[in-house]
Amino acid sequence: MDLSEKAKELVQKQIGEWDLVGRNYEGLRNVKVKTFDFGDFNIDIQYNPERIVSSVAKVDDQSIEDRSCFLCRVNLPSVQRWIPYGIDYVILVNPFPIFPEHLTIANVNHTNQRIFDNFETMLDLAVNLSKYVIYYNGPKCGASAPDHLHFQAGYKGFIPIEHDFSSEICCREVRTIDGVKVSHWPEYQRGIITLTSNNKSDLIAVFNKIYHQLLVTKHDEPEPMMNIIASFDRKSWTVHIFPRTEHRPRQFFESGENQIVLSPASVDMGGLLVTPREEDFLKITEEDVIDIFEQVCFDTQSVLNLINKL
Repeated sequence: MDLSEKAKELVQKQIGEWDLVGRNYEGLRNVKVKTFDFGDFNIDIQYNPERIVSSVAKVDDQSIEDRSCFLCRVNLPSVQRWIPYGIDYVILVNPFPIFPEHLTIANVNHTNQRIFDNFETMLDLAVNLSKYVIYYNGPKCGASAPDHLHFQAGYKGFIPIEHDFSSEICCREVRTIDGVKVSHWPEYQRGIITLTSNNKSDLIAVFNKIYHQLLVTKHDEPEPMMNIIASFDRKSWTVHIFPRTEHRPRQFFESGENQIVLSPASVDMGGLLVTPREEDFLKITEEDVIDIFEQVCFDTQSVLNLINKL
């Protein structure tokens, strides 16, 4: 049994033996989804009330200090099981799922959420969990545990960007750097850098160049603000990098009718926006989606300028 099959088995076992997981995965059957058609691509909106905990998580320094880390093994519920991954990680079932199979891959040590020295791990996970897509949320880009290094994984084929990349309509190659194909998405409402390569060392080298270029724009942050989605197929990696300008849009902080509780993370960047309140699901419009992306993402020209500096 390969690691993907072991992970699938873990999900099924936890559904049967952990009441919270059983209820929340059963609840996915009743999740509502609506779709906005932007011509060459769609953006889906998911109403998922169980995601309220992550969406409104307080991630300021004081709030983090005041709560116990829910990814440290000493704090895990007694019913929660895991699969060891190497010596540094464990694979857990996410009890508040977006996907029918939603995993969290957590470091065994309580160490800050950082990607620079851990990007290779993300690439390796994409190979070893070959039936899944791997997600990374930066400490100020949707991670509800910015104090504990972790990745997430969801079954392939679930988010719109996967289909859009396969169709090659929205994504355009800009250049090749050290054997790595570098592309962007000019009409996709979000500034995205996509890397494709079958050479892990080259891919890491180009990612590091992007990281350092982004570090210049956000030198006062613990790391450049970004979300990352990675997958492996046919001996090649595909890595989507979403440079960020803001953690949450202004609508998150509004009150009354003007409020939309949406805290964009990597899944949202991939075209599946998760709304934990039904009123937001019902009232959100195409214009709201465009506005939210404009607030929290790089625009196309900024992405091109960054690529040209590599």
